[in-house]
Amino acid sequence: MANVQIRDVEKFFGAAHIIRGVNIDIEDGQFAVLVGPSGCGKSTLLRMIAGLEEISRGEVRIGGRVVNGLTPKERDIAMVFQNYALYPHMTVRDNMAFSLMLAKQPKSVADERVKKAAEILGLETLLDRYPRQLSGGQRQRVAMGRCIVRDPQVFLFDEPLSNLDAKLRVQMRTEIKELHQRLKTTSVYVTHDQIEAMTMADQIVVMRDGVVEQTGSPLELYDHPANQFVAGFIGSPAMNFLPGVVRRTNGSARIEFGDGASLPAPSSALAAQDGQSVIYGTRPEHMQLAAEGEGVSGEVVVVEPTGADTQVFTKLAGVEVTSVFRDRHAFRPGEIIRLRPDPARAHLFDPASGMRLAQ
Repeated sequence: MANVQIRDVEKFFGAAHIIRGVNIDIEDGQFAVLVGPSGCGKSTLLRMIAGLEEISRGEVRIGGRVVNGLTPKERDIAMVFQNYALYPHMTVRDNMAFSLMLAKQPKSVADERVKKAAEILGLETLLDRYPRQLSGGQRQRVAMGRCIVRDPQVFLFDEPLSNLDAKLRVQMRTEIKELHQRLKTTSVYVTHDQIEAMTMADQIVVMRDGVVEQTGSPLELYDHPANQFVAGFIGSPAMNFLPGVVRRTNGSARIEFGDGASLPAPSSALAAQDGQSVIYGTRPEHMQLAAEGEGVSGEVVVVEPTGADTQVFTKLAGVEVTSVFRDRHAFRPGEIIRLRPDPARAHLFDPASGMRLAQ
């Protein structure tokens, strides 16, 4: 096992500046997830760690060793690809043992490692099958088994679940997390799915346009997003954003919205000036139904019952707002309801910079 350090790394494809001065520290044994929208540079950064893309500037260190000039096989890493990358003419056993054969390991060593990896991944009965005889989830397990037998310093995962159906994705992300807890190998995982990031990561790195927007634990990013982008990206359904103005009267502060409605200001408004424009952010799960005369009124647009909860989309202060209720409600489109966000969990953001106003 080893730590991974990324220092001032940049990547150019011709004149296109893809990675822009990225700095990340991944501790020994940590499961780090690079997450962000398509095209943000996360897969390119992973391929630079792996040695599959040249580093234009900066350094990548694995276990304290600068690996910029090393080939992929010299970096002691193992990578799980999105498309599995299995050899179709080889059995599961031979696919898993192939890297050990290239390294000229004795057959007894290869057999023992394959057997151990197959036991960990539940592949014992599939070792003599070919990839075409396996399901998508089984192929992904074989791809992970091929990495395990190498006993690398670092595992790299490039969107390994994107080809699986929704139910299997949930199962496989649990299996990958259990595998990491068992092996404790440093892992770097790339995904555009923030639910995968939240449920699997020790550390999340949120990227946008080749820049790291914020790094932290899942709950740090959920509770204390650095800016409006992170706040909107982390959490599902996404955070609601309402443009408003701070109004101070008699020592208290409220946020006034475009339709004249207002809500108590969160504690982060303490440093805000009277009349200052802000973006009021509140998560759907922090919305509650309010009694007459409380909260703000909104017109129901769509109701989506999911069984476990009910998602209600309402038009509030000219903005469509999402609320999630654990109780079941039979609201009808066009109905007026009153909503009250939890002010203790609300955030204020600067409209110009997008940065969260600190408490």
